[in-house]
Amino acid sequence: MNSVYFLRGGGLFGCLMLVSLVTGQPNVTPAEEGIPVTDPLVIAKCSSCHPRDEREIMQRISWERTTPEDWQEVLKRMILANGVMLTPPEARAMVKYLSTKHGLAPEEAEPVRYAVERRIHDESRMSTENFRTACAKCHALARPLSWRRSREDWQELANMRAARYKVRPSAEVIDLLAKTASLRTPEWTAWNAQTHAPNLAGRWLVSAYVPGRGKYYGEMQADADGDDEFNTRVRLTSIRDGSGIIRTGRSVVYGGYAWRGRSKGSEAVSAAPDAPSSEGREVMWIAPDQSRAEGRWFWGQYQEFGFDVKLRRPSSDATLLAIDPLSLKAGSRANRIRLVGDNIPPQVRTADLDFGPGVSVRRIVSNSPSEVVAEVDVAPDVGLGMRNATYRRSLLPNAIAIYDRVDYVKVTPESAMAAFGNQTRMRGYQQFEAIGYQRGADGRAHTADDVELGPVDVTWSLEIFYAPEGSNTDFVGKLSSTGFFTPDAGNANNNYDVWVIATARSEKDKDGKPLVGKAYMVVTVPTYTFDGRQYVRELDRWVDDGPARSR
Repeated sequence: MNSVYFLRGGGLFGCLMLVSLVTGQPNVTPAEEGIPVTDPLVIAKCSSCHPRDEREIMQRISWERTTPEDWQEVLKRMILANGVMLTPPEARAMVKYLSTKHGLAPEEAEPVRYAVERRIHDESRMSTENFRTACAKCHALARPLSWRRSREDWQELANMRAARYKVRPSAEVIDLLAKTASLRTPEWTAWNAQTHAPNLAGRWLVSAYVPGRGKYYGEMQADADGDDEFNTRVRLTSIRDGSGIIRTGRSVVYGGYAWRGRSKGSEAVSAAPDAPSSEGREVMWIAPDQSRAEGRWFWGQYQEFGFDVKLRRPSSDATLLAIDPLSLKAGSRANRIRLVGDNIPPQVRTADLDFGPGVSVRRIVSNSPSEVVAEVDVAPDVGLGMRNATYRRSLLPNAIAIYDRVDYVKVTPESAMAAFGNQTRMRGYQQFEAIGYQRGADGRAHTADDVELGPVDVTWSLEIFYAPEGSNTDFVGKLSSTGFFTPDAGNANNNYDVWVIATARSEKDKDGKPLVGKAYMVVTVPTYTFDGRQYVRELDRWVDDGPARSR
């Protein structure tokens, strides 16, 4: 009976026992010192398959560390594959313990947090070709790099892959994993020696960006409900049009820094799928000193919509949060520039503001406790590139770009996916932006030192691969004037490769032709996935989103 469970479901813990069944090889006791398991609930639920010795070392678990999401996936696999019985509160308590005592240090989690934040990320330059070949055929590279294991445990995982998938990672890959994702690191040793009670209650300043909708600013009030759970209320204001959003939510913090929550707007949700008042998940990384946090709040069938969020503790001094516009042209005069912040005093002088050499503040137009509006002149011979924006002692690093011309337009995301819908699956949308760029100091476009200038006014169009120029694309979908793509409603069994084209309205190349940027998009069928039992779906909300206790 057990072999049926392992062959059907497996899982990271069950995989080891599958290796023993298939190869006849016994489990190897790692030479590296394991991490003791002391939580009574973990011991009660796991020790029947993972024996624990007199040193409190538990088979497999003591030689592994990973993120809250991965520990949650392990529990779900054990429920489905091995029949482990857990209530949602028990599952959440186990994930909390494992994410703290067998989790990642903040410095280890930061490089791969794009995966849990559901961001599009280019992994093509990560690691070696052998590593990419061994791991990226089945999943993102962030997945193995979100784990820390002993070398023996990495080897056992490789043995499992060889037995189950007929793919054996090379010795080079095992050596690389053992070196770059080892069980014990200086970062984790230092973090593990500290207490992890998150002291996050109180007021936070928020700056956020929604692709296609622009910048927002505001504040969040976090009220503690226990040692590591928080009720939140967020007020945001759009810099573009002044509209306001109020979001309320609940979050849990794993391991002292991994913020996981769910929030939604208090007003009626707009029919627009990208409405900022939509219910969404919150994933944030909290700095080790708990003075700042950043991450993404997202929603949508494919998590394609969201806020890019930064939080910081308020100060007794003035604090800058955002600037508008994002760029100024050399030789321009009387530019109105808006600095959004907190605790700005009643009296603001021109000498209080500094944007670097060649940019002079002509006058202060207006100011309030939350913003300063000033007029600035830019010298014709000013140095080009990114500048800091400074108000007294508060600084926004690389906040504004000085340029002489827009050299090219880049459409972001450069590669994307959207999905048709059907009776049971929602459509997957996509928001594009056209961003202007100035060639960098090397004088060449499309190199690493190029300067981002912010959104450019463009017209949008679609073009199907391998189709006659000018052919109708309505059966694929439509792009709005703001770059929002909506798939057609009647193509759920087809897929198309298309160009998303942005043509600048006013910016031109050296030949006087409008600048054009392109992105590649696949519009395809819905993603059909096995949802699992309702029991497991309920765990998703209890463990991952820190819901109310009464749920």
